Amino acid sequence: MSKPRIFVSSTYYDLKHVRASLENFIESLGYDPILSEKGSIAYNPDIALDESCYIEAKNSDIFVIIIGGRYGSPSSDSEAIDRDSFYERYESVTKMEYESALRKEIPIYILIEKSVRAEYETFKKNRKNKSIQYAHVDSINIFHFIDRIFKQNKNNPVKEFEKQTEIEEWLKLQWAGLFRELIRTKSNQAEISSLQSQVSELSNINTTLKRYMEALISNSPNTNGEKLIEEEEQRLKDSRIRKKLRENSFIKDFVDINNFSLDDQIKAFMKSKTWKKLAELYANLGEENDKGKRLYEFWMMDESGWIRNSIRNVCNILGIPEMK
Repeated sequence: MSKPRIFVSSTYYDLKHVRASLENFIESLGYDPILSEKGSIAYNPDIALDESCYIEAKNSDIFVIIIGGRYGSPSSDSEAIDRDSFYERYESVTKMEYESALRKEIPIYILIEKSVRAEYETFKKNRKNKSIQYAHVDSINIFHFIDRIFKQNKNNPVKEFEKQTEIEEWLKLQWAGLFRELIRTKSNQAEISSLQSQVSELSNINTTLKRYMEALISNSPNTNGEKLIEEEEQRLKDSRIRKKLRENSFIKDFVDINNFSLDDQIKAFMKSKTWKKLAELYANLGEENDKGKRLYEFWMMDESGWIRNSIRNVCNILGIPEMK
């Protein structure tokens, strides 16, 4: 019988004892812990080492991330940075593992050291003040990472901790709740099947009523029936397009995670003929001021083809040419 695969993400040297304890805890539950230092990750010689970690992260069943005082090594696609500079911005391997799991909508559980969480509150009140010396973190990026987590409106349960036992107790409760929810979901499948049958029947009735109404309006001497029918057809068409767009994983991620509106994203696509232009317009919707450079580079590193296929799908839905 296959076991749930639990990916444990964090920096190593400052949290190695926590990682070791968490590995034993996961194994005691009968699950399969995935930790880079234990040889659990299959490294592909054709890609950078950290890329293999991202693949394992998004192929796991549950993702656990521990945030301590170290931000970690830069990802392989990061530009050369000054590691001694507290305010140097870059993407770490740990953060990119998190992003990979987030895009796949894997259940994520976030643990933050209590001292780091406390300093984050200080950072929020002094974002532009670079004279402050923080005692518990080695990079400003840790605070921006926590910002990113708290901005989400789902899949972001956070637990502060000081002791390993706090982690274990919290995860036990969380996973028990997840298991209960899965049981309830399965028991509701029969009801859902019945509802789907009823919806199908209602759809047939709606089609019949629509034909009756079109016939009545067309024959009415006091209304511009053809114009009204055309307007309603266009409204329904637009509604169907928006529904399909909301189901697109690329659009959905930016709505759910970054709070970008659907209308703003549609405008960005309609104005773009290339990925670079699209990345620039998306960056303008957020807080980035680099003309979309980082976002474009992030899209280009996706070897799975998920981003390319999602963007192509959006173009097809909107009826615009595929972007280069």
